[in-house]
Amino acid sequence: MSFIQAIGSGFSRYVDFSGRSSRSEFWWWFLFAVASGIGSLILDAIIGTTPVIYLIVLLGLLLPGLSVTIRRLHDKGKSAWWILIAFIPLVGLIGAIVLLIWFIGEGEAGENQYGPIPG
Repeated sequence: MSFIQAIGSGFSRYVDFSGRSSRSEFWWWFLFAVASGIGSLILDAIIGTTPVIYLIVLLGLLLPGLSVTIRRLHDKGKSAWWILIAFIPLVGLIGAIVLLIWFIGEGEAGENQYGPIPG
């Protein structure tokens, strides 16, 4: 999946928490979100409205980012509830590392309980 396709998919499926998202779709979305955040912070600094534009961008990307993340977990055969492992006190860092490892790895080969291989 290309960068443009991943961004289009992220916005067109922003409330779709079912199905699967490929590794490339997740990481292209992640790159877009980070670049948008940095760009909005720079724009805020130039205009002098810190952090108004950044907060608008953050809120605008929150739901699509959550849906892409959940679909990526589905691609690994994991429940969406696993996203909460990063927020457990004192275990959060370990949980975030586990999630990162899952996000980096390939999805399950073949169809799983969440649907067919993402195309």
